[in-house]
Amino acid sequence: MRALTCEAFDVPEALRVQDTPDPVPGPAEVLIAVRAAGVNYPDALMVMGQYQVRPPLPFTPGAEAAGTIAALGSAVTTLHVGQRVMAFTGTGAFATHVLAPAAAVMPLPDAIDFEAAATLPLAFGTSMHALVDRARVQAGETLFVLGAAGGVGLAAVMIGRALGARVIAGVSSADKAEVARAHGADAVIDYASENLRDHLRELTGGAGPDVVFDPVGDALAEPAFRSIAWGGRYLVVGFAGGEIPRLPWNLPLLKGASIVGVFWGEFARRDPAGNARNMGQLAAWVAEGTMTPLVSVRYPLERGTEALRALLERRVMGKVVLVPS
Repeated sequence: MRALTCEAFDVPEALRVQDTPDPVPGPAEVLIAVRAAGVNYPDALMVMGQYQVRPPLPFTPGAEAAGTIAALGSAVTTLHVGQRVMAFTGTGAFATHVLAPAAAVMPLPDAIDFEAAATLPLAFGTSMHALVDRARVQAGETLFVLGAAGGVGLAAVMIGRALGARVIAGVSSADKAEVARAHGADAVIDYASENLRDHLRELTGGAGPDVVFDPVGDALAEPAFRSIAWGGRYLVVGFAGGEIPRLPWNLPLLKGASIVGVFWGEFARRDPAGNARNMGQLAAWVAEGTMTPLVSVRYPLERGTEALRALLERRVMGKVVLVPS
């Protein structure tokens, strides 16, 4: 097989495509012939040694994939060779073949193509877990999404809309605003050119959003939290803006608000049944057309370093996928 390999924690440009033997699945594993692999911000951090998980070197990055089953472990009885599937792999997906635990593999309906499916496990899984399990978003509530044109942000816009929330998208440019509107945002704030707090106050009649979804952090976190509604839930999803914010602790007190951590990978490990329910609902929404994942750019495996660099520089709208073949 061919795989994009990380031999030392370094910039993405240090990765190299190498030929290696096809892996052999263990008893509870499956081997997937990868048709598409989602590219995510944590993949780039992991390559640079800046993620909370540091896999042993050398390794192949890539946390989510879609394709067909090429081989089964001896104990796997619920899947079959040739079956269309999507999977959360943690690492290894930036390759022509990847091993995955059978418990992390989900059959893929024919109505969902491989590229769309490759965006679901991590980005959509994270946003689904955040909004359904952590914030318990209710129909009629107001959801404010920071970084709303990125992978997890745009997923949150679409999921929030499917849950019946009023969705306000926060973006950093006019073209990103159009993408957010096209995927279901009821209102948009361009925080690069507009005052975030003033506009949120205007759009919510002074009440503020019930839920803030924040994969950005940095300087946007404090004004967003200061704008939250009484009893609101602030979802800490990530820090794509660079700095981890340091909020004054009197803010949650004054707002009666909660700061809620979102760690989807650990949730999926601890509650595989709950994650499977979420993924089943996501697949159903995509299959029936309730939501359509945006795959904005496709790269061959040999240009995987470019995909990671684009994410680091926040030049991506929606999702980027690698197409190994």
